[in-house]
Order: sequence, then structure tokens, then C-alpha cells
Amino acid sequence: MILVNTDYISGKEFEMLGLVKGSTIQSKHVGKDIAQSFKTLVGGELKAYNEMMNEARALATKRMIEEAEELKADAIVNVRYASSAIMQGAAEVIVYGTAVKFVK
Repeated sequence: MILVNTDYISGKEFEMLGLVKGSTIQSKHVGKDIAQSFKTLVGGELKAYNEMMNEARALATKRMIEEAEELKADAIVNVRYASSAIMQGAAEVIVYGTAVKFVK
């Protein structure tokens, strides 16, 4: 599956199939949450949260691709990510784009 954040793919003509999306809400367990809160006192990268967001993006992307595959898409164009805090230590990640089929 080709994923691009542009509205075109060089050398390809395609027809649009529709919007596809994937999302997830992730959190870290209480122990990691407490450890990360101490890290804010001294500064630096919050590795556990960085890891959580990477996992969330990967899962949301996988779900979007599965939705596109159900439509028999060859690619997804205009891919966009968004995230928001749901509560302390939990975040939602959503990814969306337009599923397309290549014209032969």
C-alpha cells in the first residue's frame, strides 16, 4: 500500500474511492506515568510517552490501511495525522486520507 501526504503520486492516474481512517486511544500504566512525571522536574525527552505515541500512530495507520484494503485500494493520498489528550497520560491518535485505485 502506497501512503503519501500529497494529492498526487508521480506517474500514476487514479480514481478516488473515499475517505479512510484509523484511530486509537493509548495510555501508559501508572508506574510509567509516575516515572515520567518525575522526569518533567529535570527536563529531557519523555521516552515512555514518545514510545506510546509511536505505537499509537502505527496502530492507527494499520487500521486505516485495513479499511483501504477492504475498498481494494492501491494507495492512500492526502494522509494526515492528528492527536489530542483524552486525559492525563492518555492520547488519541487519528489518521485519515483518501483511498484511491490506479487507472490502468
